[in-house]
Amino acid sequence: LSSDKHANFLKNQKKDPANYRPDILHQCLLMLLDSPLNRANLLQIFIHTTNNVLIEVSPQTRIPRTFDRFCGLMVQLLHKLSIRAADSSAKLLKVIRNPVSVHLPVGCRKILTSFQANALIKCSEIAKTGDNRAVAIVVGGFARGKEIIAKEQLKGTITPDSNCPPSNFAKGVAEGGEGGGEEEIKISNFPLSAALTCAKLTSGFEEAWGVEQ
Repeated sequence: LSSDKHANFLKNQKKDPANYRPDILHQCLLMLLDSPLNRANLLQIFIHTTNNVLIEVSPQTRIPRTFDRFCGLMVQLLHKLSIRAADSSAKLLKVIRNPVSVHLPVGCRKILTSFQANALIKCSEIAKTGDNRAVAIVVGGFARGKEIIAKEQLKGTITPDSNCPPSNFAKGVAEGGEGGGEEEIKISNFPLSAALTCAKLTSGFEEAWGVEQ
């Protein structure tokens, strides 16, 4: 559902249209999948929906450039649970089992991006863990900066039957979980769109890791 096309329906269902912004996800995926970081096979993308559906995105995925085609693809994915490549049996998009924590590298550094965080860190510095740990970063795809997620997701306490609206899905990774080191940071003193956040993060990692542009 889109806040533009289905605003009246959403209001009749007593739902906030601002919570239904697939265009934000579309913009983020275009930024991430087009990045040199992804083309160097150094990026793994997971999508978590407000209905607690977890989706794995293959680095080889080419997301439709037009929003309407993207919406059609996502509807197809939610019905069929996977999208295969046209020329092979490889799954480009697939619904996977919650929680996301079981799909992350063991002991990885876990980071939540939030404009309201105290720590301001350059994107290139995030990549410098000092111990070669993988880094998992949460970016909220919301219309407004709802500081509300992933502590439960990243720690593995959200079950497949959990109700996980945006109001429960974006805050704080500041408590210890498996692997420890959970952090809440901001990468700018200004509020940034989710897509720009993704672009700055990938650029920072490319700089730190010497990925050719």
